[in-house]
Amino acid sequence: MEFRFSGEIWHWRGPSPFYFVTMPEEQCRELHEVSAAVSYGWGCVPATVTLGDTTWQTSLFPKDGRYIVPLKAKVRRAEEVDEGMVVDLSLAVNAVPA
Repeated sequence: MEFRFSGEIWHWRGPSPFYFVTMPEEQCRELHEVSAAVSYGWGCVPATVTLGDTTWQTSLFPKDGRYIVPLKAKVRRAEEVDEGMVVDLSLAVNAVPA
């Protein structure tokens, strides 16, 4: 299952701060329909994400009925993006490793 979308980068200032992009609601509904087959832990969904010229492996996290995509510092630096910027992402949902 593949998705393409744009979203604003936001910063979570928790005990372990990180940057995320939230998937659009409609795509989250589509992903939720198949997430039971690929999710692990507390609903994480493994994915391969591309931003610009950078592709990486990560997991989407469920939050408030939607999914959020974490953006590693290495990716943000390589693509010169930061909090508040709108970015275009493409992602492919991966099978859970055996």
